[in-house]
Amino acid sequence: MNLEEEFAQYRGELVAHCYRMLGSLHDAEDSVQETYLRAWRGFAEFEGRSSVKTWLYRIATRVCLNALQHSSRRMVPSALGAPGADPNDLAAQALEVSWLEPFPDLLLNADPAAVVGTRQSLRLAMVAALQHLPPRQRAVLVLRDVLAWPAAEVAEFLETSAAAVNSSLQRARAELARLSPAEEEFSEPDEPVRRALLDQYAKAFENADLAALEGLLTQDTRWEMPPIPTWFNGRDDVLRLLAVKVLPGEGRRILVETSANGQPAFAWYVRGRDGVYHGHSLQVLTITKAGVSAVLAFHRPDLFASFGLPVSRLSTG
Repeated sequence: MNLEEEFAQYRGELVAHCYRMLGSLHDAEDSVQETYLRAWRGFAEFEGRSSVKTWLYRIATRVCLNALQHSSRRMVPSALGAPGADPNDLAAQALEVSWLEPFPDLLLNADPAAVVGTRQSLRLAMVAALQHLPPRQRAVLVLRDVLAWPAAEVAEFLETSAAAVNSSLQRARAELARLSPAEEEFSEPDEPVRRALLDQYAKAFENADLAALEGLLTQDTRWEMPPIPTWFNGRDDVLRLLAVKVLPGEGRRILVETSANGQPAFAWYVRGRDGVYHGHSLQVLTITKAGVSAVLAFHRPDLFASFGLPVSRLSTG
């Protein structure tokens, strides 16, 4: 294997690593590009004291920490204020806010065993919570708890002591426990229950069947729509929103299944006056054994390409 091939095999996991740090797929891809540029320029000085993979992760983490000196944290609507109650009174899109972005699972090319752990640490609730941590604390948690680096190695990389790393890790874990749901709260149902739930959701949404959706949403479900700051909490308020925004009518909309952040997702297309189905939003679902407990609907058709999806399509097929 030549150097170019060795670098390339780590691209997907490096993008995932930078995404955890930055909360943005586009920023993560830019950071990995910068990582490779630095690696190519500095390879002659690589002493081989660690693996090439570890060396690339060190460069990528440093690139991310530099980027975080000049950027604000990535947000979700629920982090900005209280939920809304009137679906006819949505705030205008807040394009000045740095919003969290979804991560396409198709970028993960690791072996199946590694993918399971990677996806757990990529869940939207986890990445959203990570954004609340100071950059160095965020790096410590990712390097220690996700990549399982020894405290001494992290300390050497960050030019601090192992005791300081462990103290930072404890604070980061405590803050994450406060912000992020516990593992059991988002444990998905087993197949085929999971498959049936997703099929029923897609059918109900395409048909604007609010009665069916009511049976699929949990009582405490949450609906968020970045870059729209207004969000809705609780099944009744979410259903009121959907009653206004998801109008009945055969063939009005289609959902195309995909996967983001280790979670089920759907690309929502709406039929225009030209008869073409145009990209509307990308819904990332959190599902539990009780049903759909959260939907982050990213009103960003420009994200579709990252998921290998067209921004428009001629038919439902």
